[in-house]
Amino acid sequence: MISPFRPGRDLIALPITLVAAALAATVASAQNLDAGKSPEKLFANGCATCHRSARGLAKGRYSLTLSWFLKDHYSTSSDSAKVLADYLVSADTPPPAAAGKPAKKSQRSRPRPPKPEQGQ
Repeated sequence: MISPFRPGRDLIALPITLVAAALAATVASAQNLDAGKSPEKLFANGCATCHRSARGLAKGRYSLTLSWFLKDHYSTSSDSAKVLADYLVSADTPPPAAAGKPAKKSQRSRPRPPKPEQGQ
């Protein structure tokens, strides 16, 4: 008769199973610390140590490719990379009010027309 209990193998398999379950629980409870932060806060926490402002960092790149770059090199998740990429692209575009403003007048005054001569 064959016994379903194998003393040597079952005693080794139990600790391995417990360790695997503990590791899976640890991985499952990991949190994204950047979740819910504003783009300004993400920039201040991760980028401001090297870059003084967000202006010019996108350098005309598309938001999608910039998001991929940030995900690969700087951010903790694809969501935070996308939010940060959108922020950087928007910092490079001029605000609509500034684009429609007329040119600033020069500080010099315009030349005056000559005074009419008075008859003597």
